[in-house]
Order: sequence, then C-alpha cells, then structure tokens
Amino acid sequence: WRSLALLCPNVSTSPATPANAITVRLATSDDAATIAAIYNVEVEHHVSTFDLVPRTLDEQRVWLAQRSGAFSAVVASIDQQVVGFASLSPYKERAAYRTTVEDSVYVSRQHPRLGIGRALMEHVIGIAADSGFHSIIARIEAGGTASRQLHAACGFVLIGVEREVGRKFNRWLDVATMQLLI
Repeated sequence: WRSLALLCPNVSTSPATPANAITVRLATSDDAATIAAIYNVEVEHHVSTFDLVPRTLDEQRVWLAQRSGAFSAVVASIDQQVVGFASLSPYKERAAYRTTVEDSVYVSRQHPRLGIGRALMEHVIGIAADSGFHSIIARIEAGGTASRQLHAACGFVLIGVEREVGRKFNRWLDVATMQLLI
C-alpha cells in the first residue's frame, strides 16, 4: 500500500499516541462485541450513522461474516484493545458502479484525535487501491466535522450535500457526500 504520508498527509497524530502504537488488522468474529459496542454508541447517541436500532451481538457477527475480500472489516487496536473499525461496501448494486465503493469508519469516543481514524482510512484506501477500485464514496452527516476533516485530509473532496434526507432524534439531517478518486 502507499505510505500514510501520501494517503493522508494533512492529518496529525497526537504526540501521546505515536502512529506505530496503532495496529490495524482484519476483524474476526472475536471482535464482534467490541465493534457492536463502538457502533451502538453512535446508533443510540449520535448521528454518525442513520441506523436507529442498536445491533445485537448476533447481528454484528452476521455483519462480520458477510465481510470478505475487498469488503472485509478491519479493526484498529492500541495495546491490543480494539478502538475503532472500518470497512468498504459496494456503492450501488448496478454493474456499472462496480469500480466504486463506500467507506465506513468508526472510532471509539474514548479515543478521539489519536490517529486511529487516519490509520483505518489508510488501510481501507489501500485495500480499495489493491482491489482495483477507482472511486471511494463517503456519506457523512453534514455536521460531522471530524469525519469530514479526516476524509478531506485523505484526499476526499466534497461533491455535494443531500438536504434533509435522514431523520433521527426528531430532526432532519443532511448528508455530505465526499469522493476520492484512486
């Protein structure tokens, strides 16, 4: 894969957590509970996902079992503790879209601004490039400043905003669509 400096040159890592302290690997079924815990905080308290119902452990295991090849899930760890996860998904079902994927990146709220998102982004961008994809799409709740900044630092550009396409916590939500051409 390309070096981190080339992929995400404008994202800094906190001096307290050097980038080499973060490891990224393929997720296994043993990671299901931790992934669900990270994801369900977002489902229940934030708008980074438009899911409204938390995932059960069984549902998370099924989600992981469905991830393979270019669409595998990866986890980031610090001191062998999973602190974030990411994956690529098909963008659309129609065959003409097969060279485009959509990314998802979630970092534990207890570990902000440590370079975890950057490490995950580097990994999934590398997977996408190695798998022959041409385009990665990120669909981010428009107020998600940290996610938008991370994606921008990794070369994604804003290509549009969908107005009031989601509803969560009794409010209308916009979605910023960002794209990286590889």
